[in-house]
Amino acid sequence: MSVRGKKVLVLGLSKSGIAAATFAKKHGADVYLTESKDVTTKEKSDQVKALEDMGIHVEYGRHSQEFIKGADMAVTSPGIPPRSEIIRKVREEQIPVISELELAYRECDIPFIVITGTNGKTTTTSLTAHILSKKLKTMACGNIGTPPCSIADENLDYFVCEASSFQLDMSTSLKPYIAVWTNFTPDHIDWHNGLENYFNAKARIFRKPQTAKYCVLNAADPKLYEFSKEIEGELFLFARNIGPNCCYIEDNNIIYKYNDVAENIISISECPLIGEHNYQNIMCSIICAKLTGLDNSTIKQAIMEFKAPEHRLEKVCESHGVTFYDDSKATNPEAAIVAINSFNDRNVALIAGGRDKNTSLDEFCEAVNGHIHTVVLIGEAKERFEQNLRKHHFNNIISAGSMEDAIDKSVESGADVVLLSPACASFDMFDSYEHRGKVFKDYVLSRV
Repeated sequence: MSVRGKKVLVLGLSKSGIAAATFAKKHGADVYLTESKDVTTKEKSDQVKALEDMGIHVEYGRHSQEFIKGADMAVTSPGIPPRSEIIRKVREEQIPVISELELAYRECDIPFIVITGTNGKTTTTSLTAHILSKKLKTMACGNIGTPPCSIADENLDYFVCEASSFQLDMSTSLKPYIAVWTNFTPDHIDWHNGLENYFNAKARIFRKPQTAKYCVLNAADPKLYEFSKEIEGELFLFARNIGPNCCYIEDNNIIYKYNDVAENIISISECPLIGEHNYQNIMCSIICAKLTGLDNSTIKQAIMEFKAPEHRLEKVCESHGVTFYDDSKATNPEAAIVAINSFNDRNVALIAGGRDKNTSLDEFCEAVNGHIHTVVLIGEAKERFEQNLRKHHFNNIISAGSMEDAIDKSVESGADVVLLSPACASFDMFDSYEHRGKVFKDYVLSRV
């Protein structure tokens, strides 16, 4: 359904909401944007004025019946839960609710490469867009920070789109050219009202009628490997040498195989990203690049030039024999485990803690026992993390009162590597995981 001539209700004065409203207006819709919060900053006030100057109707501090009534569709922001009052009101009026991602897909002809997963989405999206941009016109978008609607009128060959479960849950006809699922672990269970709903939100672009042309799944993830047996699109597996189409490591080289013909793409020693999880991210990007026609030499050179996104096992610096890594994006134990498992035979001090997500710490503690020398704990979760670590017979634990204190104590422990991978949300001490990572990096660099 084209938006031209339709009443489109946009929910939320967020970045994606503003992009959706602007895009829909340019494409001939009568747009109503409704925001529950009051506009209290000059930035938001300027945004409202710019939208109104375009002829977009804007209300804030409420969701009025006048705005909702008679809408042909509602476009929601990823931060609005499906059980929220505004979603309930819209559905009572029998108004279809879609994501901003879905709106972009419906209104333009640019093929989508959609990358989802509990962890690894951002690195894979950034790397894929980086490789493809060597020969094609493409941009990274979606959950990575740029709404697809804000670039949907560009002359692009492909969207490379990071998609959260929130966005996919509200994308009802999105059928990507390539769909990538990096991994699956429990997360956002409250938002989706259950683990099965969380899985199904991500699975919809791999199932009829939305099955992508090419479906790329992690063969090392038991849940996804089992799910791959249901796939009706052309299947590519990664992380294992399984089937005629796959990408895997053999003799320290990453191998791409299509129709049982294998090609050596790059050696592990030439990859700038470390850790098994990052090698898997690279495999996903190689598959996407090959399926869009790039040659091996271009792919290899682009990988070698790539720098990790901020706060994702990002090497900050080496100073006085200590290497510092910022993995502040690890906001759950599963993500931290991935970083922890990237280090072998090193004296690692791990800085962990923050606002607890109250998930099981058993596997986290096992990973710490196998790879970490010292744990320095910060934030609200200190006590529970310490109790669980000691229960798993890990006792080299230090408590710190601030990030700066944690870094100092980590260095004083004699570590070769100081790794910030908190396994927790940041909101007890910081504004966001980005803020937490910036504080870490700023203090580390001030010590050099």
